[in-house]
Amino acid sequence: MTAETPLDWAANPNPALGESTRSLDAILPVGALEAARSFHRQIPGFRYSPFKGLSGLAAMLGLGGLWVKDEAERLRLSSFKVLGGSFAIYKYLEQRLGLDAGELTFAELTSAETRERLGEITFATATDGNHGRGVAWAASKLGQRCVVYVHSKTASARVRSIESHGARVEVVDGTYDDAVRQVDEHAKQYGWQVISDTSWPGYEEIPTWIMQGYSTLFSEAQEQMAAQGLTKPSHVFIQAGVGALAASCVSFFHRLFGRDAPKCVVVEPSSAACLLESARAGDGQPHNFPGDLDTIMAGLACGDPSPIAWDLLWDRADVFAAVPDYVAAKGMRVFGVPLDGDPVVISGESGAVTLGALMFVMETRGGAELKEDLGLGPDSQVLLVNSEGNTDPDYFRRVVWEGVNAVPEEHRYRPAGS
Repeated sequence: MTAETPLDWAANPNPALGESTRSLDAILPVGALEAARSFHRQIPGFRYSPFKGLSGLAAMLGLGGLWVKDEAERLRLSSFKVLGGSFAIYKYLEQRLGLDAGELTFAELTSAETRERLGEITFATATDGNHGRGVAWAASKLGQRCVVYVHSKTASARVRSIESHGARVEVVDGTYDDAVRQVDEHAKQYGWQVISDTSWPGYEEIPTWIMQGYSTLFSEAQEQMAAQGLTKPSHVFIQAGVGALAASCVSFFHRLFGRDAPKCVVVEPSSAACLLESARAGDGQPHNFPGDLDTIMAGLACGDPSPIAWDLLWDRADVFAAVPDYVAAKGMRVFGVPLDGDPVVISGESGAVTLGALMFVMETRGGAELKEDLGLGPDSQVLLVNSEGNTDPDYFRRVVWEGVNAVPEEHRYRPAGS
């Protein structure tokens, strides 16, 4: 039996690629980045997440540099997701209180006086783990209630981490997309406020705020890269579920550099490749990826793209790629057992998939065409985001210790001349 190919990809077929600013203005209007960073800097204990250079691996792959923005250490929550959820809640409450942008400080936001003015609010969301934990954390800081809907395959460790912040967890039969639909229905029934990172018709403002919140990590990464004497990354490999993180990434770099923005490769699981499916449809519309979305990359197991994120990616992303689970597992092992001199990166399945994808692009015949199309080589400075740490310890050990999801024999690395 032939193993699943490690890389399936398509260049963005949009003939007007990068010409329109409509979707860019919708996601990251002027001033939005500054507002998000100003808010995040007020959070007690907030600091830049680490920026790690893997020079040994870069040399092995034939790249000029390989850089990892390590979100596993963000506010001790093991994920970037808190950046979006917290900023969206802040913007929602600012609006609810009738205040001008930036008028409400974090200290005022979490004060007893503000809570009395707001009354009791129940925030609700659907998640595969990390987004729900971020929303639960933010709600707990405000002294408000939180309900988080997860699908039935969500790891128990991720459920416990959400509950540790005082949220109530509801388990839904089906997929992440089923959980999204269920929480929306129940929120309307019970008067809850949904804080979702995906959008649907009539629900677009909060997901936009979430993507603006994510832009903080890319702004940090750009500063950290400049501190290395580099103008910008030449390429970014970014993971995607509904597409919110990827859209935030692309919008940030295109807002800053315009046509000189880094080339962006959007990576998702083969069994939940809704963005690649949408790109191949070629009509500019988001399309559903059918099936049970069964993948170890729990944070990326989404069958429906976020429409507002898709609009931006259709306008600006360069390549859409999908990979099987063993690619993410390889990335986890390489991060965790680095070459001599490179730093260790503790990465979960969704966090490591872009490293695995990059390695297959650089090292295999199947990736040669994409490598050439992207111009990857000795002058390339590639940026990755480790979007999550060890959020499911049991499965992490199975992958890293026991070799679960091993690379099939026919796709294993072969040193030159061997």
